[in-house]
Amino acid sequence: MIIVHTRKCPANQDTSEAGRNMEPIYATGMAAKLRSQWDRDAGLGQNHNAVKFLGQDYESLRAQCQRAGTLFEDPLFPACSSSVGFNELGPRSSKTQGLRWKRPTEICMRPRFIVDGATRTDICQGALGDCWLLAAIASLTLNDTLLHRVVPHGQDFDGSYAGIFHFQFWQFGEWLDVVIDDRLPVKDGKLLFVHSAEGGEFWSALLEKAYAKLNGCYEALSGGSTSEGFEDFTGGVTEMYELNKAPADLFSIIGRAVERGSLLGCSIDITSKFDMEAVTFKKLVKGHAYSVTGVEEVVYRGNMTKLVRIRNPWGEVEWTGAWSDNSREWDNVDHSVRGRLQNRSEDGEFWMSFSDFLREFSRLEICNLTPDALQAGQVKKWSTSLYQGEWRRGSTAGGCRNFPATFWINPQFKVALKHPDSPGQSDCSFLVALMQKDRRKKRREGKDMETIGFAIYEVPNEYLGRSAVHLKRDFFLSHASSARSELFINLREVSSRFRLPAGEYIIVPSTFEPNKEGDFVLRVFSEKPANSEEMDDKVTADIPEEQHLQESQIDAGFKSLFRQLAGPDMEISVTELQTILNRIISKHKDLKTDGFGKESCRSMINLMDADGSGKLGLTEFHVLWEKIKRYLQIFRDHDLDKSGTMSSYEMRRALEAAGFKLNNHLFQLIILRYTEQDLSVDFDNFVTCLVRLETMFKTFKTMDTDADGVVSLTFFEWISLTMFA
Repeated sequence: MIIVHTRKCPANQDTSEAGRNMEPIYATGMAAKLRSQWDRDAGLGQNHNAVKFLGQDYESLRAQCQRAGTLFEDPLFPACSSSVGFNELGPRSSKTQGLRWKRPTEICMRPRFIVDGATRTDICQGALGDCWLLAAIASLTLNDTLLHRVVPHGQDFDGSYAGIFHFQFWQFGEWLDVVIDDRLPVKDGKLLFVHSAEGGEFWSALLEKAYAKLNGCYEALSGGSTSEGFEDFTGGVTEMYELNKAPADLFSIIGRAVERGSLLGCSIDITSKFDMEAVTFKKLVKGHAYSVTGVEEVVYRGNMTKLVRIRNPWGEVEWTGAWSDNSREWDNVDHSVRGRLQNRSEDGEFWMSFSDFLREFSRLEICNLTPDALQAGQVKKWSTSLYQGEWRRGSTAGGCRNFPATFWINPQFKVALKHPDSPGQSDCSFLVALMQKDRRKKRREGKDMETIGFAIYEVPNEYLGRSAVHLKRDFFLSHASSARSELFINLREVSSRFRLPAGEYIIVPSTFEPNKEGDFVLRVFSEKPANSEEMDDKVTADIPEEQHLQESQIDAGFKSLFRQLAGPDMEISVTELQTILNRIISKHKDLKTDGFGKESCRSMINLMDADGSGKLGLTEFHVLWEKIKRYLQIFRDHDLDKSGTMSSYEMRRALEAAGFKLNNHLFQLIILRYTEQDLSVDFDNFVTCLVRLETMFKTFKTMDTDADGVVSLTFFEWISLTMFA
């Protein structure tokens, strides 16, 4: 049995002309997306049940190689120039001249995967500008639990070796298991990219290769932010603070982040390339990624002093200023506190005062972990929500608030803040992060990040507690935002922390300009539980009651016209209906149309044909005629610029006027199917769309006999319905 019912799911749509003319293929793609969404609803994509990237299964591929006595060669990321790069690392680049691909067993006598645990010295940068990624990998080495979510146990060059390895990365809401072979780019006998200091340890080089495969090639990894790596290794969400304008409660924010097991990184800006890894007078390294590992308040000379504990992943080179390992400040601290905190070893970890921290460092990044990444006994956990979304030309890509005519069509999400941070307060803390998807992969096509951001609005009283509402243009014209992202910027992710009074709020994510297409993930992290959901119109049809007249009640003039049009059999066929409608529509010079096609006319007859003859009698044709007259009036009322066509934005409001409320997903399908190349809708497509909608609503209502929103069909019934409805 096939169960048909309404589900919400994301859809990547082809809006090209070719895409509009390939409905069967598109329908198959939609079915695959629905299937995929159902699998994810069942738990696929969590770290313990990762999605197999490109369908490759590590265990089965390794078993095949072991049975055949061969080493794995990855056909989906081959050892060739396209896997290395396309521009600076392209086949004609001097950096790749003489490049060869070798396995670790061909590079050294006794290769190892990991020796004595993963450490910072395993991560030495090569000829690729991915220091941002390496800093994130280095932070991973400080937390074995997080590291082994990315680098699964049980991999090495021992007896089970088959030239195949796998790693797991978080990508836009789900974990992916990425399989690679161990052929690595080598030049002049040395690894071209990441390598270990000793040369015989290969986990970091193989991890980098898997991440390159995930993003299309090695060159796609050039340039980025440590926070991007943090997130792809943990599934967390990162917020960034410029320390020269730190918020007043930053020390408290850091403390709560440490309690939650968040990853914290800090760095000192460089002013020129000569500053990179230059050591300051007090032994801090510029342009270098540090980790923040703790905060404390101690009594010092009768006053409370805030301290921050910092680790240099190098394992050496420590701060020599106040509160460093051997500084005199410790002499004035209670003996028991000093014994608990002071560390005199040269291990790269040190304390400094919070005021020195703000003065010496430039930037702090906090990667807040999702509950699934934290240890089972962790008490302090974020409340999290994640939504997949998309911006599509003509339907959901409305641009920012500078474009009031279209801003309202962007996807909308509601968050209900019910629990203030502290008793007696009204404010609730939460963090919003908007991430655009798959942009690194598009670099090869000359595309890069879109400029993105979001705005937050308080829900008006009349919509409190309601979810099936997509706020329209008039609301945004008359209401100011309560908060917004600090900038619209072309980064992978824009995130901001907010404190707002308890209540309900709408988040509207957008690109800066309208009609910029892309897929996105919106995440909301709140310190106390908060309900959130996508705001979208409930799919409904309020179709006016049709007036079915007896033949004796129909106007004589209309009967005469019908006799002329219908011919001797007194019924109108598909061909006759096509001739009639095109003759009539040609007289309306204010309407632009390509004319009604046979398929459109067949849909109209299917809708009105009560006796199943495939033709329309007098009374059936009269009902259709009145319907088309009503559609014509709606079309003219909503063609605001009197262009003779309807824009996709006018179309959405016209559909509502005709009685159909559709959610974003269905409206995207309609724009895909019924608009021209310039996203305009002419009159014949407008009528065809309404007829098809009415047919599908009526068909479902007829079959849903118990009105529970679910219809059970056999395969024969399903294919009969979809082929001939």
